[in-house]
Amino acid sequence: MSSTTAVAAAKKVLAELEALGDEKRRRHNAKTGPDGIAGAPPDMQFGCKTGDLRKVAKTLKADHELGRALWKTGNMDAQMLAILIMKPKQLSAEQLDTMVREARFAWVADWLQSYVIKGRPDGEKEQLRKAWMKKSEKDGWVARAGWQLTASKINRGDETDVDALLDRIEKEMPRAAPETKWTMNSTLAAIGIKHAEHRARAIAIAEAIGLYKDWPVSKGCTIPYVPVWVDAMVEGKN
Repeated sequence: MSSTTAVAAAKKVLAELEALGDEKRRRHNAKTGPDGIAGAPPDMQFGCKTGDLRKVAKTLKADHELGRALWKTGNMDAQMLAILIMKPKQLSAEQLDTMVREARFAWVADWLQSYVIKGRPDGEKEQLRKAWMKKSEKDGWVARAGWQLTASKINRGDETDVDALLDRIEKEMPRAAPETKWTMNSTLAAIGIKHAEHRARAIAIAEAIGLYKDWPVSKGCTIPYVPVWVDAMVEGKN
């Protein structure tokens, strides 16, 4: 599919997504994201259900050029659909870096991690992780991606300088951007769960910062407050 054809096809898909949109969901999405930070403005999303997006993706099947065209619209629903139909192996590391810097909604950032970044070669992911984790990185969404990869690395049991990470979290998390705090907190929890020798310090840092201590959750769910999260996971394994 040529780029011109892809743009024309994207317009038709956008119309389909708009028809699937729900006003109530659109208002909810605008109010908050899955991590509690600001959601997508009404003019940047249609309010589609994720199940509907998956149905549309199944109908369209894999179409990399159409996916790229949908991504460039900046519309949240279109970008989520784009992630489902693009062919990750056709994305260069540079293109992926650009996409991470363009993702501005938590749902999009999380799907990009789960469906595209997660499957990249380990060596490439490590290079990107280090780039996205630089202390000089001022973009909270880029830092979010770096910390998310770091949390995944710890959960896999890969070798990591835990002391250095704890030093950074202790210093940086209180003033980090909201979108970065979410995955930085996940990294802190992963350290507490996977590294018994660092558990006490991880919990102490979390208690001092108090991030997500009053997070509202449904009955039976675990709040993302690290001391509670770590305790629930460690106790569950014993």
